[in-house]
Amino acid sequence: MKDSNNQAYIAQAKDKSLYILSKMANRHGLIAGATGTGKTVTLQNLAETFSLQGIPIFVTDIKGDLSGISKTGTPENKNVSNRVTEFGLEEQGFRYQGFPVCFWDVFGEQGHPFRVTISQMGPLLLSRLMNLNDTQSGVLSLIFKIADDNGLLLIDMKDLREMTRYVGDSRAQFTTEYGNISTASIGTIQRVLLQLEEQGADSFFGEPAFDIKNLLSRDPSGKGMINILTADKLMHSPRIYSTLLLWLLSELFEELPEVGDLEQPKLVFFFDEAHMLFTDAPKALLEKIEQVVRLIRSKGVGVYFVTQNPIDIPDTVLGQLGNRVQHALRAFTPRDQKAVKSAAQTFCINPEIQVEKVITELAVGEALVSFLDEKGRPNPVERAFILPPQAQIGAITPEERSKLIQSSQLYGIYEKAVDRESAYELLKKGAEKRMLQEELLRQQKEAEKASKQSSRRTTKADASGGFGGLFGDVAKQTKQSVTRNIGNQLGREIVRGLLGSIFGGKK
Repeated sequence: MKDSNNQAYIAQAKDKSLYILSKMANRHGLIAGATGTGKTVTLQNLAETFSLQGIPIFVTDIKGDLSGISKTGTPENKNVSNRVTEFGLEEQGFRYQGFPVCFWDVFGEQGHPFRVTISQMGPLLLSRLMNLNDTQSGVLSLIFKIADDNGLLLIDMKDLREMTRYVGDSRAQFTTEYGNISTASIGTIQRVLLQLEEQGADSFFGEPAFDIKNLLSRDPSGKGMINILTADKLMHSPRIYSTLLLWLLSELFEELPEVGDLEQPKLVFFFDEAHMLFTDAPKALLEKIEQVVRLIRSKGVGVYFVTQNPIDIPDTVLGQLGNRVQHALRAFTPRDQKAVKSAAQTFCINPEIQVEKVITELAVGEALVSFLDEKGRPNPVERAFILPPQAQIGAITPEERSKLIQSSQLYGIYEKAVDRESAYELLKKGAEKRMLQEELLRQQKEAEKASKQSSRRTTKADASGGFGGLFGDVAKQTKQSVTRNIGNQLGREIVRGLLGSIFGGKK
């Protein structure tokens, strides 16, 4: 709940109100807790709070629950109304309201289609997505390098498939310049590409590609836009999900200018089910993630990881998450007990709270909270109740969602896929031209052979213009006919490409 431009009221402890400072919101954060303890409501509360301050949001919606943030809440939800009354929130500016949202969906079913190009994703993240080993990743990097050197755009899955086939078929000619290209690695990459297509990756790669500037918008009233990526179906392909969000973080880091410490972030990014990002990630990728998280705050972006256990996040990343909301954890197994102990040790000590004991006793909606002070130091941990959201808790109807999508300012920009001329088309054209040239050479050789055979049969009739002259004319006519036919075919290829460009075909 917005309190001022400098701070936001988030939780209520026994004897004090807890605020998150706007200028510290880009120092990142963590929302953790077992299933059913209130993480989603906390996420919604923070998203609403930042939106009221004019800060745009990006958040993934795993279960569809967050779509309700677009609709005004009501006092009919007794859990909410009781909390409002208990803390006297109406006197402090609480009012039921909806928030501006923009829905996105990789599959284009419950939001604007969210696409990126193969080239934008790059070989490092694609290797992660495809679960390639070091040798296979090296071959994939060579495929990208050869495509770049030859001006071949890699936009969608068919571009990468065709480029992989071309490099595999022509690997002998690339060995001297690029090094050895393993046929086994080429085969593995081709198989994995087919598997990814079956998982829906062909919907993910293409154009028009997502523009990160679309994340940095406000509505006419000044509220920050809440961009919601629908992820219920996407979660069935966890590697695509985690790679997509990691790409988005990297893109923000690469594209946004350095701004230093602002009075408030330019964007807050919530990464739900954050453990998926780090599961089975190679060391090189983990180092890259750590670097992005450490440096992206200088671009004005705050990253908030949402997960069940803090131990799901590497220590090098966990140490950078200054704003903490820890909901209840269960200690049924040795791993659970380790998670409880680990979570307790990350908080700034409050002598009045036995953190390790309290974590297992927290009620639903209750949490251990520690935000940064104005100097960037963590405040002592407090046991507190998270304030209720002002919007609806729970999903809206498909009809309400569809209406919001169609009324969006972005509607129509991403809905229709564009398939312009890229690596696939250029390589296919090159193959066709090579076939035509080979056919021309074959027919010319046959004509020359026929001409030589007729010369060997030269007789007196040849000298008098008889049969020899007849065969010579036939050979000459054959050669002219072959040349004319091949020329016509090449001419049709050029005209077809030219007209295709003029009349809106593939460019």
